[in-house]
This record gives sequence, structure tokens and C-alpha cells, in this order.
Amino acid sequence: YQAVADALEGRPLVIRTLDPAGDKPLAFLPTPPEANPALGLRGVRAARSRPDILDAQLRAICSVRSEAPVAVMIPMISSVEETTWARERLDAACGRNNRPLFGLMIETPAAAVIADRLAPLVDFVSIGTNDLAQYTLAMDREHPSLTGQCDALHPAVLRLIGQTVAGARGVKWVGVCGGLASDPLAAPILVGLGVTELSAAPSAVAEIKATVRRFTMEQCQALARRALIAPTAEAVRTLAREAVAPAGDAQ
Repeated sequence: YQAVADALEGRPLVIRTLDPAGDKPLAFLPTPPEANPALGLRGVRAARSRPDILDAQLRAICSVRSEAPVAVMIPMISSVEETTWARERLDAACGRNNRPLFGLMIETPAAAVIADRLAPLVDFVSIGTNDLAQYTLAMDREHPSLTGQCDALHPAVLRLIGQTVAGARGVKWVGVCGGLASDPLAAPILVGLGVTELSAAPSAVAEIKATVRRFTMEQCQALARRALIAPTAEAVRTLAREAVAPAGDAQ
């Protein structure tokens, strides 16, 4: 972690704690077979089954020395009790005076719905759109027959993002990560919903910046309002394409 912080040369560092999953297998931490792994020992639940591993990771994070902020975020949170437990582990590992910024991944509908209860306990939240879409739409995003259907621009997912932003007012930032954060079509909608940070792939940053700069905040908010009442994800994408299209290119 110190090497990563040094490579960032004074830019902020955000570290997510371990989340062993089907799409993120860990060879050094084999997990027993589960009938429903997406609903099993994920994120904070895995940490609670092996708190020694979480504690070791937290101590390593707390040892980082950087001029820029260092932050830790806990994945797969679904309750106030889980959040309190994780914060207590962090305080025990680092001490309250040496604690990095503490945040949560909002990846479950439960966390989005109670964002107003979680926000007072944290410094920031990051909305993980891949898992949030999967759990909201009840679709396995890795299923070959469902490719493309588990779309995080579905209005139901966007409403949960908006609910998270509204509930988390007062935190330092509300971020979005996952595939949606790297989608230029989604960027003005997310800005309009009140998202303040996008964790995008490096290759997507330039196009996202160019897209967002073409809109005023009022235009982003108007587009977001239209997206929230659209009937389907494809309808949202059509709205976004028409809004993003250069003048003269729109049909």
C-alpha cells in the first residue's frame, strides 16, 4: 500500500477491503463452495467470518504515510450494525486519531434505502453499480444468457443511486464505481443525480470529461429527471445519446 501511495505522488488513495467473489477469486484465500455465492460470504460478511484477515489489512492501510488523504471502504454493507462493527474494527486497528477516512460501498438495495442512516457513521460512500444492478434486477451479471440485460442505467437502479445521494448529504463525497462510472453516456445523468466523484477506467476519463463539460448542472439535472421516469434502460440510453449527440447530429 505504501508503494501505491508513493506512486500516486500526493493524490488521494482509496482502498477497498477484501471481497472474495466469483468474479474476483483469491488464490491465497480459497472459499468453500456455496449454493448462492453472490448471496453468501461477500464483503463485510466474509470479513466477519475471518476478522483476523480484515484486521491485518486495516493495520497495513493505517501504516501508509501520505501527504494526501488515505481512505478505506467496506464492501457489501447492508445494515447500520455491520457499519458500526467495521468502524469499531478500524478504530481498534488504527486508533481514532490515526484513522483513515472511513467509507462504504453501496452495492445492495438495502444500503441504498437506508443511506440516510449510514451517512452519519461514515466520511464518504461509493456506489458499486455492477453489484447494485445485479441485486436490484435479480440478474446474474455473469450469466451468458443475460449479457447486456443487467444494465445499471435501468431506472430502478438510477432511483436507488438518487436515493443514496439524497440520504448521504453531508458526507465528504458520493462516488460511483463499476462499469457505469466509465460510461460517457451515464456521466451527465450521474452528475444530475448529485454524484460528486466517478471512479472511471483511465481510458475513459478524457471522453467523460469532454462529455460532462458540454452540459450545465441544470441540464444534467433535467436529463436525470427524465431518466428516472423512463420505462427501460434502453430508453434511458436513447435519452442520453440524444442529449450527448453534437448539435446537428441528433435525429
